[in-house]
Amino acid sequence: MIPENITLKAVLFDMDGVLFNSMPYHSEAWHTAMQQFNLDLSREEAYMHEGRTGSGTINIVYQRQYGKDATKEEIENIYQVKSKIFNSYPDPEPMPGALELLQKVKAAGLKIILVTGSGQRSLLDRLEHHYPGMFTPEMMVTAFDVKHGKPHPEPYLLGLEKGGIKANEAIVIENAPLGVESAVAAGIYTVAVNTGPIPDIVLLNAGANILFPSMSALADSWNSATKKG
Repeated sequence: MIPENITLKAVLFDMDGVLFNSMPYHSEAWHTAMQQFNLDLSREEAYMHEGRTGSGTINIVYQRQYGKDATKEEIENIYQVKSKIFNSYPDPEPMPGALELLQKVKAAGLKIILVTGSGQRSLLDRLEHHYPGMFTPEMMVTAFDVKHGKPHPEPYLLGLEKGGIKANEAIVIENAPLGVESAVAAGIYTVAVNTGPIPDIVLLNAGANILFPSMSALADSWNSATKKG
């Protein structure tokens, strides 16, 4: 149940792990690409960096191993390899329950805003195919729009700005700890959906106000979950 002080006008959606079941591919692509550059990033750790910009993830690993940031050229090379590997996999499936939830949000007359740390144009292009009429370029925040990625509040603050709304007029749907931290830091009520291998407590410790085990569960509970109380 959302708090009484929220006048709901918009829902801000993360993408990977919320709209698409793409995180298994991302974690594998990160792990494989890092290996090619003699860098160590496990598949499991990749989930913990979900929502961070590509350069941010690369620099964390680089700092850990070499005590310095990667150069701009190194970042571009590593991310290019990661993107090539990711795009070689089959198309990620839409997350079960996501379309149903989006339809309910739209039927309620609420704005739909995308806030993703992704720079994978292939996934952005698939939004219209799988979720026709739900997203518009004006209501999207991607890795190309921000200086500071999640867990910094900038992505969600920019999402509010693009929607012309205040923090108490929105809720966020997130599946990643860094994304939850970003939304909470922006002052927005945050719904966590655990669609991956991360323990529930990690999302709750990141500051999630409420947690659901799947997008389908959230879609089924949408009407009661958004009641004031």
